[in-house]
Amino acid sequence: MKIAVYTIALNEEQFVKRWYESAQDADYLLIADTGSTDKTKEIASHLGIDVHSISVAPWRFDDARNAALALIPADIDYCISLDMDEVLSERWREELEKLPSTVTRPIHRLVTSFDANGNPGVEFDALRIHSRHGHRWKYPIHESVAFYGIDEIRQNVDIKIYHHPDNNKSRGQYLPLLQMAAQEDPTSDRCAHYYARELFYYARYKESADEFKRHLSLPSAFWKPERCESMRYIAKCEPENKEYWLRLAIAECPERREPFVDLAQYFYELQEWDKVKEYSELALNIKEKFLGYFCEADAWGWKPHDLLALANFNLGLDEEALLHGKIALDLNNDDRLKKNVEFYQLALSNIGE
Repeated sequence: MKIAVYTIALNEEQFVKRWYESAQDADYLLIADTGSTDKTKEIASHLGIDVHSISVAPWRFDDARNAALALIPADIDYCISLDMDEVLSERWREELEKLPSTVTRPIHRLVTSFDANGNPGVEFDALRIHSRHGHRWKYPIHESVAFYGIDEIRQNVDIKIYHHPDNNKSRGQYLPLLQMAAQEDPTSDRCAHYYARELFYYARYKESADEFKRHLSLPSAFWKPERCESMRYIAKCEPENKEYWLRLAIAECPERREPFVDLAQYFYELQEWDKVKEYSELALNIKEKFLGYFCEADAWGWKPHDLLALANFNLGLDEEALLHGKIALDLNNDDRLKKNVEFYQLALSNIGE
């Protein structure tokens, strides 16, 4: 088996060595540089990485990644698209070599966030590994690999890609590229959802809600977890209709904790403690964590316990308040949660007196 690890890069000198050390068991390493002015190319070349300078104008990510893919030798079996701010799990090559040669798309895990202790937060199945031929990138941004001219055969592989993003990078190009993607393929539920989400990030709430509703109306928008997510965003865009959209989100995907926690938070703001208790408990009754890019660590950690503790306290259930207050604090060592636990303890001791 011959394996290539490849990427596109622009001013990534801080990540080159780490990227190389993670991927060095590959037979071929490629960086398609899109115009770096720092030492990205020099460092990479010194490490033995094959560096090519490419130019893509007007810029779009799929064209850049396809240009990089075209530079990979024809005799490679598998390609791994690994961004410069990502690393592979240990023994990744050993795991990949266990696959039958008929597999064209190994399904791996992508980890995109970490808690304060460095443990994975959000992780989900992803498709960044593909056979050398019969694949191409599509979409100007939030690009993905599509297959053509071959039968796609997928199989799980015990490999993780860990994403450690550079939060200093600008997102300025995202909105126009996502608008372009939605205009190029107006029937794509994926493009509609991502474009609507970016509009939300820019606080363009009316446009965002309209685009999320367009996403929900598309025949291709049948993936329930993503439909649920669009409804959650509409609830944020239209606070006057928040309860309506959150109840729709729960009905759409009742196996996800997040909309239950959202609704508990909504009733907390209204100080409707019975309902805060009800929806916090319903959230905690969901034990199987849904693995998706929109899985939220707080919903699977401290937040429902905190809301339940507050509800119990206001309902006069001090022991239950202390129990869940302590769990929330164990999951998130926050000053407010610590003070809450002290307050619950004091309330219990006053009852004893």
